[in-house]
Amino acid sequence: MKLHAGSNILLNLLVAVAVSLVVNFSYLLLLLVDQKNDPAPPPPPEEVLRKAERLQCGALHVSPDGHGYLLYSGGDSIYVPMQRIRRLGLRDGDSLVAEVSVTHVPLAHPVMGKVLRRNGAEFDYGSLFKRPAESVVLTLQLIYYVLISFILLSILTPVRFRYSRRRFIVRCVWCLVAAAGLYFVALVTEWRTGRLVFNFMTPRMLDYVLLLKCSFAVVVSMLYGWVYVLIMQQQAVAMENEQLKNEYLTTRYNMLVGQINPHFFFNSLNSLSMLVREKHHDKALTYIDQLSYTFRYIIQNGQNTLIPLGEELDFIQAYGYLFKIRYADKLFFDVDVPEEFRTWLLPALSLQPLVGNAVKHNAITTVRPLHIAIRVRDGYLEVANPKAPKLETEPSTGIGLENLRSRVHLITGREIVVVDTDTEFIVRVPLQNPAL
Repeated sequence: MKLHAGSNILLNLLVAVAVSLVVNFSYLLLLLVDQKNDPAPPPPPEEVLRKAERLQCGALHVSPDGHGYLLYSGGDSIYVPMQRIRRLGLRDGDSLVAEVSVTHVPLAHPVMGKVLRRNGAEFDYGSLFKRPAESVVLTLQLIYYVLISFILLSILTPVRFRYSRRRFIVRCVWCLVAAAGLYFVALVTEWRTGRLVFNFMTPRMLDYVLLLKCSFAVVVSMLYGWVYVLIMQQQAVAMENEQLKNEYLTTRYNMLVGQINPHFFFNSLNSLSMLVREKHHDKALTYIDQLSYTFRYIIQNGQNTLIPLGEELDFIQAYGYLFKIRYADKLFFDVDVPEEFRTWLLPALSLQPLVGNAVKHNAITTVRPLHIAIRVRDGYLEVANPKAPKLETEPSTGIGLENLRSRVHLITGREIVVVDTDTEFIVRVPLQNPAL
């Protein structure tokens, strides 16, 4: 199957989508599971306080210097650093439920840790740091790996490409270069803020998970590229074999047609020379006209593969006239072909060797004239003549009938049928219905 530019792009895109789905399969599966299993609502602050002594609920008091204290029942307080107040956007008077970080330093004040609830609502760290939704992260990752896989596949599978191991290795090197460049512009999640940034903008550009996924995409693309090369090489060999086969059939057909023309030409010259020697000038002129028509027919149609039966019958009338001049009133053609079959097709010059063989191998006398019957039976053009062997038989090379058999097989893929009895010789040539 020959791949064109459009189908090649579509196929590469489908493979790239498959690679992206495989790379992000685990992330996609976790996202689906999280969406299916809704998390249970958080327990009320009172229950949390009863279960965990390190949690405290109180009101935030921010001093003028920016530091704050979380005041809770009993007059006790928890220190809240100024940096945490600014980072979390806390305000004076906020009601907070937060973890308490107890230090082991004597007389040290406990410090507020992670904030769980603010003014009765669950504290959202994701909105605080502008963390994108999980579905957005998944969509961007899918698009990224589709893009990187499609670029690599496009490098490895060009439509017009002379395939060889050396060229394929060069293409693989270009794939590695392209993958390295795409690795640095990949979107990654910053671990401190949860924001999506380019990989080259992070302090540590060596992301092992990203590197593993990109390596998987590169390996799969190279494997697919190698399979693509093997398929294209096999297709090229098949196309070359088909081209050689067509050239062989065309050459063989031309050789077979070329063998017909000299045989017919020499026989025609012998008949014409007989008329000239006997000084039948009018018949000689008519003979030349009919001979000109027959050779014009051969030149115009000798290279055609198929021709309507009606044209072949018109030709055989002119061709038979040449024999009638030679045999006077001793040769007859009985043509019985219905009008609807005149448009059916058969190889050009099918009747000429059959008529020529009938005349060549049978005695034609006034007492025993030769009748050549041409009729259609069961989808075959049938040419039949009674057998009247000559006293001195002419040597038969079998070239005429064998050429016809070969041409019919090469053109139609079917075989002629030869029926040779003691009294009759019949050859059936397959016809093709042009409507089918």
